[in-house]
Amino acid sequence: MKIALIILNWNGKKDTLECLDSIAKLEYKNFETLLVDNGSTDDSVASFPAHVTLLKNKENLGFAEGNNVGIRYALERDFDAVVLLNNDTIVDPHFLSGFANSGQPLQGAMIYLYQEPDRLDHLGGTWNPRTASFDFIGLRAKEIPDDPAVDYLCGCALFIHRRVLETIGLLESKFFLIWEESDFCFRAKRAGFSLHICREAKVWHKVSASFTGGKPHSTYFWWRNRLLWIERNCSRSEKFSLYLRVLLPEIFHLYKLFAIKSIFPSKNKKEKLLQYRAALTGVHHYVCRRFGNGPSWIYKKK
Repeated sequence: MKIALIILNWNGKKDTLECLDSIAKLEYKNFETLLVDNGSTDDSVASFPAHVTLLKNKENLGFAEGNNVGIRYALERDFDAVVLLNNDTIVDPHFLSGFANSGQPLQGAMIYLYQEPDRLDHLGGTWNPRTASFDFIGLRAKEIPDDPAVDYLCGCALFIHRRVLETIGLLESKFFLIWEESDFCFRAKRAGFSLHICREAKVWHKVSASFTGGKPHSTYFWWRNRLLWIERNCSRSEKFSLYLRVLLPEIFHLYKLFAIKSIFPSKNKKEKLLQYRAALTGVHHYVCRRFGNGPSWIYKKK
């Protein structure tokens, strides 16, 4: 099986080089590393080794479309499978052989915390209609059941056989960042593919290195893409129930908190106010059908 190992870089030279160092120790040899640079403005590109295949985007296309660039390249060159791997990870030498030997078409890895190597980050999640969000599987756990029920696999390290991609298509670029892997997995499940966690494929993840703006960054995309996900994956009756019971009350509460803290500002409340603004902007942009990248202010480091 010939595998395309796709790594997306955006101004993350140090993390990416450490990831590539760990990849050099893989025991599985029938693979090619596709390094997709997502319009970096640092000196990332000049630092990467010559043995990787470098694909350069002119701008930041986000996680979804950035990875799609690598996936299209792999499909056009008849790779049997792709593995999406976050650049802020290091991998076990048996990482790819675990995936290749499993024989399953759609697999997630055992994702551990870089800072606590024996503790899991999370492995994916199950949809919770009571909260209109996902409950994480294995969140910060030291072990998990043999075959946990899972509705989506974490996109941090995701094995996808080409027949899955040929059946359901690529990642949805509208998401830009977060919720795209859950959308992909739900489409795969509807097409008859099952989801598996490969215990032999291990990675260690630095967690949220891509969220340069901290909470405003992640909050904006979480809210906007949550609504997009529900639009794409829930029935009409489910949507009606979710909006009535969960979403509209939550959005109203956000507006109320934002208004109160705007009227009575304080220095220690500025970060919370920025979060509320990011959430409400995400909702507004969903309603206005503004997808892709977010506004520039959510990226500013405090």
